[in-house]
Amino acid sequence: MEQCQKRLWQDTYNIPVFEPLHGDAKTDVLIIGGGAAGILCAYFLKQRGIDYILTEGDRILSGETGGTTAKITSQHGLIYHKLIKTIGYEKAGLYLEAGQDAIEQYRRLSETYPCDFEKAPSYVYTLNNRRILEKELESVRRLLFPAEFVHTEELPFETAGAVKFNNQAQFDPIKFFSQIASELNIYEKTFIRELKPHKAVTGSGTITAKNIVIASHFPFLNKHGSYFLKMYQSRSYVIALENAPHMEGMYVDGEENGMSFRSFKDLLLVGGGGHKTGKSGGNWQELRTFALEHYPQSAEKYNWAAQDCMTLDGVPYIGKYSSSTDGLYVITGFNKWGMTSSMIAAGVICDLICGRKNDYESLFSPSRSIIHPQLFVNIASSTANLISFRKKRCPHLGCALKYNIAEKSWDCPCHGSRFSEDGKLLDDPATGNLKS
Repeated sequence: MEQCQKRLWQDTYNIPVFEPLHGDAKTDVLIIGGGAAGILCAYFLKQRGIDYILTEGDRILSGETGGTTAKITSQHGLIYHKLIKTIGYEKAGLYLEAGQDAIEQYRRLSETYPCDFEKAPSYVYTLNNRRILEKELESVRRLLFPAEFVHTEELPFETAGAVKFNNQAQFDPIKFFSQIASELNIYEKTFIRELKPHKAVTGSGTITAKNIVIASHFPFLNKHGSYFLKMYQSRSYVIALENAPHMEGMYVDGEENGMSFRSFKDLLLVGGGGHKTGKSGGNWQELRTFALEHYPQSAEKYNWAAQDCMTLDGVPYIGKYSSSTDGLYVITGFNKWGMTSSMIAAGVICDLICGRKNDYESLFSPSRSIIHPQLFVNIASSTANLISFRKKRCPHLGCALKYNIAEKSWDCPCHGSRFSEDGKLLDDPATGNLKS
């Protein structure tokens, strides 16, 4: 079995339970996936009086939403210098605006659904690359956002400084989404086995819908959209420490696979040890070694891992599944920033379904250009693992699986599906267990 994990958020609030769907059903909108994005879509559709059904194959909030560090911010690493170069000044500004709008929406909703929401500054630091911080700061200020260059006194190690965004936020995601979900039309343990035009096949019937939203993390429909080329998945790890210093800010390393920090009540959450799914990395051991060195009086209370879909250009895919799929929508590719992106996605998708103009539609369109260097890296990785002679194969597209020693699982290095040692499906896009 996969290594036992104990997630912090599942201990903070009781997640509501919903019955499975039996037989056939009909609705205006079917939402597939009971994480943050799916629940927010359902909430906004309900607010607009749109008939909907949300289905979840297992339990709501049991996937990546339960593994978040729950930062709500428009500061998604050192991205704005890159975005201005790749998608232009105007769209980079829209990306920042969308993130700021999401923070404000969470703030307003938290007044109705109390969830330990609190404003906090966000910092992106580097260990020794001050120049990249200066470039980012210049780019953000060009977008008329009042970022600052600061030193990082709260961190227990030397850095080259950090770019600071004020008035960002953090919260308890399970407490928030559980309260919202309790008021929604949800069916759990309702696995979608097959998709047809305007129809979804379950284990006991068919759901007919004018519109279908796939919010199930990694899209599982391969014949449209080419998501198996446009994304890869990445693992990251978190430990929650007692008897560690309290941090007022939220911190993330601007370099790939660095460390992140935030406090929640009397706990310090330390993240890192990440790696591409199917590759090796530092995992929890890297974090525990760090904690022993810098916080020797602390004690580990929780540990967990999360998995994120990474896009070609660092921007999520939100919108029509492909240019040829009417009434079929997708939400995916949050690049490790799922809380902010889920709120943005729900707004975009609901406007598309209702025929309203959305300022962010073009920015997040899944049909935008795929010509990026990462595309060719993805293709090369998939090709190498398709022609590998290893026996265990992923049922998604046939890539050879690699054993993950830290989590005792079989992981797909092509698209990120994961399986327990006895073959049970742990992570999508595969839709079934390993064959014996």
